Amino acid sequence: MSEENTNGAALADTATGPAFTVEKIYVKDVSFESPNAPSIFNDAVQPELQLNLNQQVQRLGENAFEVVLAVTLSCKAGERTAYVAEVKQAGVFGLVGLDPQSIDVLLGTQCPNILFPYVRQLVSDLIQAGGFPPFFLQPINFEGLYAETLRQRQEQGEGASLADSEPAGNA
Repeated sequence: MSEENTNGAALADTATGPAFTVEKIYVKDVSFESPNAPSIFNDAVQPELQLNLNQQVQRLGENAFEVVLAVTLSCKAGERTAYVAEVKQAGVFGLVGLDPQSIDVLLGTQCPNILFPYVRQLVSDLIQAGGFPPFFLQPINFEGLYAETLRQRQEQGEGASLADSEPAGNA
């Protein structure tokens, strides 16, 4: 007997083997601010960009996880803020018949890789709609970030996996 996932489709039976499914991809939160417009458009100062990337995982059910990839991009022109773009792109992923280590790897690498193109497009569209030149997020090595996270967990003696993450509050 199979379970139903969040969009009504049947998840694979565990007897048929492991399964990784993308159930839903959606924008959880989006914000764009340009507090110094329109005068900022006249500034002839080289802009400085600061990128902040964050990932949150929340277990929704026995075989379902929400992964949120959050990106905040701040641009300053001298001492003044040109813009701040914030995007939280989320997805619900089904993981059936996998061992905890495989689930952890998929949540830390594959899920953010799936969400990233949506984040990149939305950030680019927001910035351009705000009257600024297009900005394209460069590819991110989520496998490398995950390996660094594992190293930090081992140094701190933490055994918690991403699948065990507590629901995160609003940042």
